[in-house]
Order: sequence, then structure tokens, then C-alpha cells
Amino acid sequence: MRRRIACLLLTLAVAASPALAKNVIYRYRAANGAIVLSNRRFSDKAQPFDYMRLPAGTDLAKVMPFIRYYCRRYHLDPKLIRAMVAVESGFDSAAVSPKGAEGLMQLMPGTGRDMGLGDPFDGSQNLEAGIRYFKSLLDTFGNVRLALAAYNAGPARVAKAGGVPDIPETQAYVDRVLALCGEH
Repeated sequence: MRRRIACLLLTLAVAASPALAKNVIYRYRAANGAIVLSNRRFSDKAQPFDYMRLPAGTDLAKVMPFIRYYCRRYHLDPKLIRAMVAVESGFDSAAVSPKGAEGLMQLMPGTGRDMGLGDPFDGSQNLEAGIRYFKSLLDTFGNVRLALAAYNAGPARVAKAGGVPDIPETQAYVDRVLALCGEH
């Protein structure tokens, strides 16, 4: 029961403070037996608490709780992000594209660095960075179709084209994602 309460409090704290989510959370057992969670390491006995770690070899059932969590945080439709992950990586957290995109959301290494992604093959980190990046594209371009095109081809190409660029791969990507999430 204590563990559930501690996890609930931690989840609420992380949801309330995006800055806290980027820090390491430490866990240790106090002398009285209580489990203590903190964003600071107050004891040598404290170990990183991997409550939001998504292991390799994932599938849709394991990924969906993480998608729902980050979509609530960034106010996005989980069906859309689920469709993006299906098209991008097929829910394979170890996926690497021929062009070098990595992880569930298939982020290019430079984009991952820009988004503060530490480990592109940690499914949770990759989802959070990819969802946050997509949210920024959606805010920039104002509609899902253009944001998806920018996610695939890059924002500069979408801005230059003034719409979905005339790139067959990008056009097919946008259509596949929208069809999978039921918006096409």
C-alpha cells in the first residue's frame, strides 16, 4: 500500500512539474521502513527509481500506458501517437532506420539531442522526446497534416513548400498515420 501511495505521489509530482520529469528520481528505504522518493540523492543507499522505464522487446500493450501518459501531459490524441509509433517503428524500441532515425518515435540523433534525449533506445525517453517534438511542430504549423509532414520531412521543407512537400515518402507517411488513427 505504501508503495502504491508513493508511486501515486511521484506520478502526480512529475505530471505537475515537467522540469522534475527530466531529473533522476532516487528511491531508498528509510530506517523506519518507509520508501522515500526524491529528486536528490540524500543517501548513499539511494538508487535510481526506474518507474517510467520501458524495456526492450516492447509491444503495443506495454507501450500504450506510456503513450497515454505523455499525451495527457502534452495534450495530444493517443490514437494519433499510437499510429505514428506503428508507422515509425512498429513498436520496436530498438529500431534504427537506414537514415539513422532511432527508437520508437524514430528520432534523428540531432533532433534527439535538441529534445534532451539521453538514451534513444529507452522507449519511455524516446516517446517523451518524440511526443514533445511533435507537439512543437503542431504548435508551429497549426494542423496535424502539416505537423506530420514536418515530423517526417523536416520543418524547413514544409515551410518552404507551404504545405506537405512533394515527397512521395512524406505524402505516404502522412496518409498512413492519418488512416491508422481514423482521421483519413
